[in-house]
Amino acid sequence: MRPTLPTLLRLAALVILVAFVAWPEWFAPVFRPLTQNNAPAIYNQGSLLTLTLTHLRTVLIATVAATIVAVGLAILVTRPIGVEFLPLSRSLVNIGQTFPPVAVLALAVPAVGFGEKPTLIALFLYGLLPIFENALTGLTTLPQPVTEAARGVGMTGWQRLIKVELPLALPVILAGIRLSVVISLATATIGSTVAAKTLGEVIIAGLLSNNLAFVLQGGLIVGILAVLTYDGLSALEALVARRAGVSTAVGE
Repeated sequence: MRPTLPTLLRLAALVILVAFVAWPEWFAPVFRPLTQNNAPAIYNQGSLLTLTLTHLRTVLIATVAATIVAVGLAILVTRPIGVEFLPLSRSLVNIGQTFPPVAVLALAVPAVGFGEKPTLIALFLYGLLPIFENALTGLTTLPQPVTEAARGVGMTGWQRLIKVELPLALPVILAGIRLSVVISLATATIGSTVAAKTLGEVIIAGLLSNNLAFVLQGGLIVGILAVLTYDGLSALEALVARRAGVSTAVGE
């Protein structure tokens, strides 16, 4: 099967992104027209590759933590023993969306100090809602004949959850994770205001020095990462859905 034009464009974007963060000096002629007064055309206050990797690491840690908590809460409130905790759980996961990330950072810094920790807290809180709501949707919209058949063959509640419910709900859960990751990739840039090592450093340096080239470099890296991550997780979601024999329309 020949690759389609969108696939080729994604591959080209990935190659350009890797080349830029690894060897940014190659692209200096592209960004030099955006500079003034002989300012550097390429960010020179740190390694773009290192900042990109630490940015991704921060998002990954926050997303994994948010996924564990959000899916755990969704499982709890869809069991008979925990259904009464649904309103409380919804209130808890909405906290991150109620408070702006900047406000969360301001509240977290006095407690945990500057650096990556307050950024992780902000991203964790901000990423809970889409994962929780999608996990809840996935676990409450399962095909009734399948769940009844699982009960009919004598599966315990734990066996139904692991072998039937979670596999069927996984595509919808992945859709929530996808949304959470894309939000976190952009939101993580503000972590640099509290000394976290993210791509926000490049954007802030550009704003402080009135260097549009720096601002564009930071923004482009984050934007391309978000697009490629979104597409990659969408492909994974579709693959899981095909294997599970379910539709991904729910939770989109």
